[in-house]
Amino acid sequence: MTAPYWVLVVAIVVLGALVVAGLLFGARALRQMQSDRANAQEREEQAVGAAQAKVADANAKAASVRAEVAAAKAEATSARAEARRVLEDAHSEADTILERAHRQAEADAEQVRAAARRSGEREVALLNATAKEQAAEVERRAARIDERERLHGDEVERLVERERRLATQDADLAGRESALTAREAEITKQEEQKRRELERIASLTAEAARAELVADIEAQAKREAAIMVRDIESDAKNTADTRARRIVVDAIQRIASEQTSESVVSVLHLPSDEMKGRIIGREGRNIRAFESVTGVNLIIDDTPEAVLLSCFDPVRREVGRLTLEKLVLDGRIHPHRIEEVFDSAKNEVDRLCDRAAEEALVDVGITDIHPELAKLLGRLRYRTSYGQNVLKHLVETAHIAGIMAAELGLDIPSMKRAAFLHDIGKALTHEVEGSHALIGADLARKYGESEDVVHAIEAHHNEVQPQTIEAVLTQAADACSGGRPGARRESLEAYVKRLERIEEIAAGKVGVEKVFAMQAGREIRVMVRPEDIDDIGAAVLARDVAKQIEEELTYPGQIRVTVVRESRVTELAR
Repeated sequence: MTAPYWVLVVAIVVLGALVVAGLLFGARALRQMQSDRANAQEREEQAVGAAQAKVADANAKAASVRAEVAAAKAEATSARAEARRVLEDAHSEADTILERAHRQAEADAEQVRAAARRSGEREVALLNATAKEQAAEVERRAARIDERERLHGDEVERLVERERRLATQDADLAGRESALTAREAEITKQEEQKRRELERIASLTAEAARAELVADIEAQAKREAAIMVRDIESDAKNTADTRARRIVVDAIQRIASEQTSESVVSVLHLPSDEMKGRIIGREGRNIRAFESVTGVNLIIDDTPEAVLLSCFDPVRREVGRLTLEKLVLDGRIHPHRIEEVFDSAKNEVDRLCDRAAEEALVDVGITDIHPELAKLLGRLRYRTSYGQNVLKHLVETAHIAGIMAAELGLDIPSMKRAAFLHDIGKALTHEVEGSHALIGADLARKYGESEDVVHAIEAHHNEVQPQTIEAVLTQAADACSGGRPGARRESLEAYVKRLERIEEIAAGKVGVEKVFAMQAGREIRVMVRPEDIDDIGAAVLARDVAKQIEEELTYPGQIRVTVVRESRVTELAR
């Protein structure tokens, strides 16, 4: 069944629907006319009833109402005439409406048939166009398939030709390979004969000659490598040493501040020696109460008008010193008063720590830091390292790292943050087991610091090998702050041992005659025998000594190794 057939069926159905609608409309009009006719009959019956009533009245009243009866009959007659006229009008109007409905239905049906005809024609045209396009597409695909088959045939022919050439080449290669095999066997035989002849002439085996040759090449390579290393070091010093020295010196000169050596003992001056007895109390109860509450040892000796407070925890020692100072100023010293003043002094020290941390953060330029880290930084106000205040060391290190980062074009805020927090673990080294670098890294990671900062903290003493430039610069800034003159102090015993070990390292090398440690261990002069070591060997010796010192010793700053080689010729004139 084609589309035009379905269009015709739809048009017939629509036409039937329109005819039914017209019939329904005509039936409704007919029902309306029947209703009007019933109303007319009802009015006629009502008029007849009224006339009969009037006739009854007329009969009752006799002759006086005959005229009225006649009038009623005339009225009834006119009413019937009117009813008949209305009925005829209704019939003619119904016929008119029905005829109009028939004409309208026929017109609508004609329009529907025309529209269906036009739609069918458009659909037929569209189907014809689609069929033509599909036919064209089929032709194009057939053409492409034919082209592919042709190309495939050409490719197959080329592959067959290529296989034929490869087979020919394989045969040629097989012949050449057999010829090369025979030639290699002949060459091997000739080399063996040549080697035997050489061994006979030189009276040496191949292994001995090879070992001698390797030794000569190794010695020559070492000498050339030493010359190359010397040239490279000279070039590096000419290009990099000046810039590195300028960066470090500029950073230290801009940041260097006076340092006051501190220890684990605090001294409190008293107004008089009588105060010592009041501090001790009856049978020593005050001093026992003070030591049990504060955790600080109170040393009272023959020193005039002074007592010593000793404690490994610097914060606790400061709380004890402040407690004792307030007790001395107040004059009332007893166990209950000691507890009250201790609580007040502890709160005051906490406020001082918080203020010190805030001032340090403002000085460095860090604004966003976890409150717990800030509190730990404040505790470093009373912590020292070789006599250097740790909080001041952190501020100084941060500034040095920031200047270096600016010179090298790095991220200054991140670099200063890593350098400022590198010793944060020292606030807990007396409470937590382990290295302060690893403790600080765990703290930084716990309180949300970045991985670059955490790695710089854990690697600044080589517990973890540094992997980023931030870690290397943190080490450099830490060494600059701690190694500059006057920053730290060390014990005489450690200093002497370091000097002795430096001299032992240099004296243990071959060809060394004398060793002198100079400039407080920052320079070492090595005197060598000129007949045992030449100029290239002197350069190698200096590098070996410096490398061994770097691997074995820990020292602030840097140590210069100078190898002195001189030749002296003495003659006597007689």
